[in-house]
Amino acid sequence: MEELTASTIYFKEPGKHNTDRTLELAHERANALGMSTILVATTTGYTGVRAVQKFNGFDVIVVTHSTGSKAPNTQELTSDNRKVIEENSGHILTCQHALGGINRAVRRKLKTYQLDEIIAYTLRIFGEGMKVVVEMALMAADAGLVRTDRPVIAIAGTGSGADTAVVLLPVNAQNFFDLKIVEVICRPSPDHTEYTGHRVVNHK
Repeated sequence: MEELTASTIYFKEPGKHNTDRTLELAHERANALGMSTILVATTTGYTGVRAVQKFNGFDVIVVTHSTGSKAPNTQELTSDNRKVIEENSGHILTCQHALGGINRAVRRKLKTYQLDEIIAYTLRIFGEGMKVVVEMALMAADAGLVRTDRPVIAIAGTGSGADTAVVLLPVNAQNFFDLKIVEVICRPSPDHTEYTGHRVVNHK
C-alpha cells in the first residue's frame, strides 16, 4: 500500500515569535504541493501584512476578527495594515465568527454554553491555532472566497502572530463534519519540546 510522508514541526512555545518560521514552512509546503490559496488569521493586521508579503503571487485571504469582537463598533484591523494588505492584493474577510456569534450571546446572557463554543473548546485540545484554522475555513467557504473541492493552506496563532499551519479541505459551515485536515505543517508542542515527528530539533 502506498505511503505518503510529510514532516510536522512542533514549536517549543506558542506565540508571535513563531510567525516568520510558520510562514516560511507554509510557503515551502504550498510550493511543494502546487497550492495557490492561503488563509491567514489576523487581528491588528500584523500577521496579515507579513503573509501577503511572504506569499507574493498567491491568493491570500486575510480573515479578521468580527467588528465589535473586542468592543462595540470597533474593528481591530488597523487602517495602515489594511492598506498594506490590499496594496499587496490580499483579500480581507470580516464577518461573524463561525464558532461564535449569536450563540455567544446566549452564553453571556443566560450563562450556558452552546454547541458552537463546545466545538471550539474541543478543537483547542489541539491548540488555539487549530481551532482558528478550522473556524476561518468555514467563514471563507461561506463567503465564497474558497472552494470546497480544493485544499488550501490555513495559518493561525495563539493570542497573536502565527504558530500553526495546516493543509485542509474547506467546507461550508452547514457541512462542518465533512471538513478534512489533510496535513499539520506546524503547531506548538503540547509538552513544550521542539521536534520534527519524533526527532528532537535543536535550533542554535
